[in-house]
Amino acid sequence: MHNHYYQPEAETMPVENIKKLQEEKLKKQVRHVYDNVKYYRDLMDAKGVTPDDIRTLDDIKKLPFLTKDDLREAYPYGMLATDLKDCVRIQSTSGTTGKRVVAFYTQNDIDLWEDCCARAIVAVGGDENDVCQVCYGYGLFTGGPGLNGGSHKVGCLTLPMSSGNTERQIQFMMDLGATILCCTPSYAAYIGESLKERGYKPEDNKLKAGIFGAEPWTEEMRRDIEKSLGIKAYDIYGLTETSGPGVSFECEEQTGMHINEDHFYAEIIDPETGEVLPEGSKGELVFTALDKEAFPLLRYRTRDICVLKREKCSCGRTFIKMSKPMGRSDDMMIIRGVNVFPSQIEAVLLNNGYAPNYQIIVDRVNNTDTFDINVEMLPEDFSDTPKTITKKEKDLQNAMKTMLGINPAIHLVAPKTIARSEGKAVRVIDKRKSYDTK
Repeated sequence: MHNHYYQPEAETMPVENIKKLQEEKLKKQVRHVYDNVKYYRDLMDAKGVTPDDIRTLDDIKKLPFLTKDDLREAYPYGMLATDLKDCVRIQSTSGTTGKRVVAFYTQNDIDLWEDCCARAIVAVGGDENDVCQVCYGYGLFTGGPGLNGGSHKVGCLTLPMSSGNTERQIQFMMDLGATILCCTPSYAAYIGESLKERGYKPEDNKLKAGIFGAEPWTEEMRRDIEKSLGIKAYDIYGLTETSGPGVSFECEEQTGMHINEDHFYAEIIDPETGEVLPEGSKGELVFTALDKEAFPLLRYRTRDICVLKREKCSCGRTFIKMSKPMGRSDDMMIIRGVNVFPSQIEAVLLNNGYAPNYQIIVDRVNNTDTFDINVEMLPEDFSDTPKTITKKEKDLQNAMKTMLGINPAIHLVAPKTIARSEGKAVRVIDKRKSYDTK
């Protein structure tokens, strides 16, 4: 156990003090937003709520939600709460559809965000003696800049690699003795694969920990990566709308991510009704940024489905924990009337010894949903006879049916034939969308 904290007084604050701090910050933030963001003021006015109505944390329920559609609507400056001259940077979502979300930052916003990322690095045992290799994308995407800043604050030697160029990643990792790896879980798995292909064993590298986020991943995938890189693998969570990674992070318990509650207030709601659910319920995660200046979102709906639990943690942190997101309220596919999340499919693949390189294709033929999953074979299985391959497809199909309740058609394809992505992998192709009338 390495009970170290980057900001001990905040991270181990008694719960009643956390609540008191959140209440003070919330009242101030609602006033700040009401006075400076016309878009949100109009939403509040429509609901008949004023800043004076927000006296306790519980009063947050009176405030309107914000969604990604609101941010598209208000693009580019409609959600800005400070003068543009006070902003020093934008970041933007890696989203591929429609208008992108553009988030603004004052220098103070960046400092607080980097503090959150520094907490995540210290939580996995990082300090000034570490070499932190950041291979999240840099630029508009928040992954690179966030962990880069956090690594600097901790005092690690920072390798600002960005994503891709695996050859160079491996060269620097080995030559400069990287000890902490920050990237997407799918890229970590790919680096593990690539090291093995070059004849390296897990004990040949100096890595001890990995901070992996920006994509859903399962416990099975965690164990896989830990084995192939000889590390402990930790989860980190965040989104551009709330600043970026570091909204929450795992400690050495690896049983969920502590939310930085001095900066973010979390709620779980019923995605259908918007009603706030009691602690321990599964629902959609909603965040309020308590002290962001330039882009302070109140009650932002993340679309991530998860559970919040406040239990005593062996790491000594008092912050509430969120489970790994269990899918997205908007990622959820309804296939033949059944709710299916890509993360469930990934879990089955990993449990059955496959790498998480897959693609889901959904279509509608003669008014019936078709459901196909292409899965890459492992290199060592590629030489199997067609008969063996057919049997493997059948076994995988049965495992999927057990998990999902419906039968997909499984197609084992040659290794490396599903496009690798250095950002977020495209896992779902839903052809119904083009001619679906919702």
